[in-house]
Amino acid sequence: MNLETAKYIIDYFPNLMTNEEWNALRYLRLKSKTQGNPKMEKILKSKGDLSISENGLELIKKGSESFRLNVAKRILEERGADLFLNKCPNCEFLARTPQSRQCRNCGNNWHNIKVADFKLNSSFQLTGKQFYLLGEIRNGNIEIGNFIDLTMLGMNCKPKIESIEFALKKVNGEATEDIALGTNELTESQKERLKKIGMFGTPFDIIKER
Repeated sequence: MNLETAKYIIDYFPNLMTNEEWNALRYLRLKSKTQGNPKMEKILKSKGDLSISENGLELIKKGSESFRLNVAKRILEERGADLFLNKCPNCEFLARTPQSRQCRNCGNNWHNIKVADFKLNSSFQLTGKQFYLLGEIRNGNIEIGNFIDLTMLGMNCKPKIESIEFALKKVNGEATEDIALGTNELTESQKERLKKIGMFGTPFDIIKER
């Protein structure tokens, strides 16, 4: 694994890090900001922001690059099924972000697979029925058979839309309508994660192929 891939994994899938790894990464970032600024370092220390456990120090003892490579390798080995490496379908080069649709290496682009932007407001499970993601179509059109690209939420899955319904809700006493996208392709842990996320401010992609 190279450093660029490790940075991609840590930057876009921080939810796959352990608490110890996350605290060590936070420490490294703060230390980097205080270099050449002893006054800032003193302030952060006084607030306890530069504290780190013995285990954390062990993780970073060989330096920042080694730490990132080790963390990314562990995630790939232990949580690879939850990780989405967005590679160019033409040359397999890793894209800049999980949402990128153009290759930096060969110039290939696959923007045409996106059909809409969807903003998530909530999600729920109907007993004996599908799991629903409720929200608003911000751009484009959605059809049954399209896929919900959840990589922006740190989830390596693109479940198929098996039904599209409308859900009434009240906002400030006025009735409004959400689009409800139904799917049967999510695991129980993925459903729980979506329910905990609740509303997600940034629209994510609805695509026609995965």
